[in-house]
Parts: sequence; C-alpha cells; structure tokens
Amino acid sequence: MRHVNNRLGATLLYGFFSAYMGLAAPALAQPPSLRFTTQEFAPFNYEADGKVVGPATEIVAATFARAGIACSFVQLPWARAQAEVQDGRANGMFLIGWFKERAAWLHFSPPLIKSEYGFFVHASDRREYRDLADAQDWTVATYGPSNLSVALEGLRARMIARQLRPITIDMRPGDEDGFRKLALARVNAVFSSRDIGFAVVTRLGLRADIRYAGKTSELNYYVGFSKQHNDQAILARFDAAVTALAASGKIREILEPHDMQPADPRLDVARTGKD
Repeated sequence: MRHVNNRLGATLLYGFFSAYMGLAAPALAQPPSLRFTTQEFAPFNYEADGKVVGPATEIVAATFARAGIACSFVQLPWARAQAEVQDGRANGMFLIGWFKERAAWLHFSPPLIKSEYGFFVHASDRREYRDLADAQDWTVATYGPSNLSVALEGLRARMIARQLRPITIDMRPGDEDGFRKLALARVNAVFSSRDIGFAVVTRLGLRADIRYAGKTSELNYYVGFSKQHNDQAILARFDAAVTALAASGKIREILEPHDMQPADPRLDVARTGKD
C-alpha cells in the first residue's frame, strides 16, 4: 500500500510539474515588448495625433507582427533617440543609413527602403547634376551632423582628389533651414535625400522655387538594433521576418501609394561593409 501511495504521489507531482511547465513555457518563449526610437523623418515616418506613423512605421510594425514580437515606437530629437539606444533605454531605432561608425555598435536589419541622395537647386538654375564637375564652387547646405553630411564631406574630398574646385558645405541644424536659404538664392544647392527633400519643399510651399537637379548616389534604409542590449535570437527573428515580408510583396505594397521603392539588396552595405 505504501508503494502504491508513493507511486500515486510521484504521478501527481509529475503531472503538476508538467502542467506548470506547459503553462510557463509560452511566457518564457515570448520576448518582452521592444521599444524603438525614431525622429521626424517625413515622408518615411512622422508623428500624427501623438503616434508615430508613415510607410516606414507600417513596414517595421508589420515585420514585428510577422516575427511575433511586441513593439512600441516613440519619436524624439535625433540625438536623444540615438542616446536611448546606446544606453539601453530603447532596443533600436529607424530609419537609418549605414556607415562604419554606426556598424560598430548597431546590428543592421536587412534593408527596407531604397532612396537616393542628390542636389536640389533654385528653379532659376537650369543646370543638371551628372558629375562632381557640375558642382564646382557651389555652396551647399545640408542637415548635419548626419549621415547626409558625412556623404557630402566624402563628395568634397573626392572633388579635391580630382583637382576640382570643391564645394563649400553650409551645415544646418535642421532640414528646413537649407531649403529656405536656397529659395532666397543664398546658397547654390541643398544636399538631401530626394524623398525627404521633396517632402520639405512641399511642406514649406516652395515647389515653385526649388527643383531636383540630380542624384549622387543610391542608398538603402535600415532598422538598427543595439548589439549590447538585444538577444541574438530576437535579431535573427526580425531579420528573417524582413526577408519574408519582402518576398511576399508586402513591403512593395506598403510603399507604392507613397511613390517609394523597396530596398535594393545590391546596395546592402550593411552586409559587405563597402559603401
């Protein structure tokens, strides 16, 4: 009888333990809600009615949903947005371009959106930009410090190497400042993302005064995750979800109404490290 009682007790204990583990397993497998920062980056993402919206936000949210990961977004001044990722108050940030210094502390997702950098000029200036020689002696406004200003400084260095008369860079603390100066013909050009530039010009009511003269380069935009403050399994789940979402055509579907293009994998310098 004692053996029967022992077996019964062991069976009940095993059943209770198995049930407990069965209930606990999903909670352990489910990652906590992740927090992502961004900046005002219209037309890709921006704040409306206290929420971060826009096609980039839609893509990131759809990717997290496909990966089965809860997430939240907050728009902040860009310096603070980056600082919160660096110190672990946030898990990552979007949208960002790749450059070497960022890659040292950020994991880059597969690319989401394709864009291009180029020059905007005054409407009265009928020159087209095709080569660095076309920009000789220009005073060029740009937003910075930023990935944009780093790219523009690279163009200036290439002009010097080719013994061309280099541009003068007028770095501005916001996107709008340079376009206002251009509308008044106080600079020769503004260096900007094509999509962002058109959004700023439209918002300022300057479409009649400013036009796009041509691109200097194409680029992809990414989501960046802190390498220090994220689990590798979460990064792998998100990356796989981006790839699946792109293959399904969902990213293209989100971008088409906004006249934007899905990322070009050939420009994925986050994988090659060659910009």
